[in-house]
Amino acid sequence: MANQPTLSARPVQVTQAAPTGLLTLPVDGKRDSYLYVPRSYRPEQPSPLVLLLHGAGGHAHDGLAILRGMADATGLILAAPASQDSTWDVISQKAYGADVELTDRSLAHVFSNYTIDASRIAIGGFSDGASYALTLGLANGDLFTHVMAFSPGFVGHMTSRGEPKIFMSHGTEDEILPVNPCSRSIEKQLRRLEYDLTYVEFDDGHVIPPEVTQAAVDWFIGMP
Repeated sequence: MANQPTLSARPVQVTQAAPTGLLTLPVDGKRDSYLYVPRSYRPEQPSPLVLLLHGAGGHAHDGLAILRGMADATGLILAAPASQDSTWDVISQKAYGADVELTDRSLAHVFSNYTIDASRIAIGGFSDGASYALTLGLANGDLFTHVMAFSPGFVGHMTSRGEPKIFMSHGTEDEILPVNPCSRSIEKQLRRLEYDLTYVEFDDGHVIPPEVTQAAVDWFIGMP
């Protein structure tokens, strides 16, 4: 676990009904983690899933907020774990550990209780959460079909697996994680490795504009 952020949870067949709305994930972390399930959810209809990761100093609510306003209209199930420290393990501890394990438990809970569309499983995040989403997403591309990285800083050391599609965005006026050494550098790396990458820059700072969020969700669910 210390060297590779490998996740073992996988979707399974689910037939029973399950709770909807805003729920607390029973994953035994230092801080609460959350799940949002649209009230339209039905076990006979597989739903797309997005695992959302907050930025440094944030909380699971902040991760959830990235797409919470769009979940009901699109049928997205959203899972948002909270890092054990102020940010994610590979950033705060320089090694993979407790947060990888928490993420795996979060996914295991969702997969064992909800019918998930295996062709629409995404990981996404903002800032440090975007860096961690890219890292886990590329390392577990046999699970995650899509990665949404909003203003990432880097990709952590790992062995890539699979070929997830990637949506990445960054503000050209970002003073916290400047676009040049961050997303522009990551873009070159991902294109060199021939990932299917959609990259968007916008004239603003360290934020996610609503139109970028909309573009990412449309890209994920396959809207024209």
